[in-house]
Amino acid sequence: MEIEIRGIHKSFQGTAALLPTDITLRHGQFTTLLGPSGCGKTTLLRMIAGLEQPDGGEIYAEDRCIYSVHQRIDVPVHKRNFGMVFQDFALWPHMTVYENVAFGLKAAKHKADLRQKVTEALAMVRLQGMENRYPHQLSGGQQQRVAFARAVAIRPALVLFDEPLSALDAVLREEMRIEMMSLVKDMGLTALYVTHDQVEAMSMSDEIVVMRKGEVLQRGTPETIYEAPSHPFVASFIGKSNWLTPDQTMVRPEHVTWNRSSTEDLCYQATVLSVSYVGERYEIRLQLDESDNKWTAYLDKRVVIGERVNLYVSPRCICRMDEGSFQGRSMQQNTAEQTPVVAG
Repeated sequence: MEIEIRGIHKSFQGTAALLPTDITLRHGQFTTLLGPSGCGKTTLLRMIAGLEQPDGGEIYAEDRCIYSVHQRIDVPVHKRNFGMVFQDFALWPHMTVYENVAFGLKAAKHKADLRQKVTEALAMVRLQGMENRYPHQLSGGQQQRVAFARAVAIRPALVLFDEPLSALDAVLREEMRIEMMSLVKDMGLTALYVTHDQVEAMSMSDEIVVMRKGEVLQRGTPETIYEAPSHPFVASFIGKSNWLTPDQTMVRPEHVTWNRSSTEDLCYQATVLSVSYVGERYEIRLQLDESDNKWTAYLDKRVVIGERVNLYVSPRCICRMDEGSFQGRSMQQNTAEQTPVVAG
């Protein structure tokens, strides 16, 4: 099912939490709302779910309007047929695993073949045989699986995830990220996922919507968001960015090299500030000469702090914020005029 959000906006006590926003959630896709705390992503998710009332705009599920100020339509939560997985799992502590999953079905008025639907949902998340356990008898990962089973047992048109992995430790979070993504794909679900974690967003999503201060700054595939950010905040929030000119042009650390590979390469002199061993490589922090810019670059061997080095950048790897794309040869002259280039 395709979900269309048209001009939805929300303010709290005169402060805009979400500016007028248009988003389409395509059928079968995993879409992530990504941004820092307070950017409006959870507010948007809650309005789609029906837990928060927008100040204006419309929401459509296929051709069915489920919210409209002008049409005076506000379909209740339990009639929207959306599943939701919360940050704190939101399991009833006095109910068994079976009862927690069944509760979602009963609330959504799915009472026919109740036992079969609960059994199927628990089988999907590999919790067979745990039907009679209580939440406190489960691990964090198992509790998260129960919450997911409850959300998908109703066969929802859309599953909403509100930072569902933030309560888990790092190792379990990675395991559950892979498992949850696989379950969503295998079941052919349409999903909207809220997170401030760029790794989760990049690894799980078909499309990412980057938000800041109630505004959508950019949306696109993970590759587009990373390789061609169209806004300085997007470039800084997703991955690491080395700025050539503030808020205008930048290059990713993996595109900074230590040897010239072409006569077109731009050369920058720098001093090593710090060296961090991160397993498969060293992460080097550098101070550029004649500039306040600090860069990050990668190398397969250790260098000495204080050492002066030459760094090289191909003009093809420079990204310009106002266009959000790699510029190729046309960037060479423009960049050379704005940044110090030395013979290498």
